[in-house]
Amino acid sequence: MTGQIISPDGLARCFGNRAGQDALAHYHDTEWGVPVHDDRHLFEMLTLEGAQAGLSWEMVLKKRAGYRAVFHDFDLHRVAAMTDDELEALRDNPGIVRNRLKIYSTRGNANAILAVRQSHGSFDSYLWGFVDGRPQVNHFATHAEVPASTALSDRLSKDMKRRGFRFVGSTIIYAFMQGIGMVDDHVAGCWRRSGADGMRPPEG
Repeated sequence: MTGQIISPDGLARCFGNRAGQDALAHYHDTEWGVPVHDDRHLFEMLTLEGAQAGLSWEMVLKKRAGYRAVFHDFDLHRVAAMTDDELEALRDNPGIVRNRLKIYSTRGNANAILAVRQSHGSFDSYLWGFVDGRPQVNHFATHAEVPASTALSDRLSKDMKRRGFRFVGSTIIYAFMQGIGMVDDHVAGCWRRSGADGMRPPEG
């Protein structure tokens, strides 16, 4: 528990402990490190992680509803079919990150996922094949020890770039892997860590 921050609700988390960080805390408690196998959700997380590049994850989480609205709840076929005019119009939408390259990459990545489906059956099968279908569980004492990237994220990033994905650098991909549960980096003392002494889940 050394160095662990306790949040106002009495829980120790890897992040999202400070007052006012409700979006981060909820994400940590309900999604971070939880295995995801649904292609739509995987596409959503890839989009959000790419949008976060150079910005705060908390800000992106607060725009999540905006992303779902403008990108058709991350329906791959509908996003892949979006026109340049539709994408350009999104640059005036405050509900998302209005970076042109990031907006256009969402359509490009939808098409890249559809291509992966042709070769692997699903985006899920492609991604989880890099860990043989099993989450990689790490054992760090504090969140400061968690790496920004690894040899595994390097390898996945390189392969995704080869397949035409954009905003998939190794750091982004490692965060993506954490977010979809391919990697479990909950640290010692976090209430989400299996066997964390004295910890309890949120009520309700």
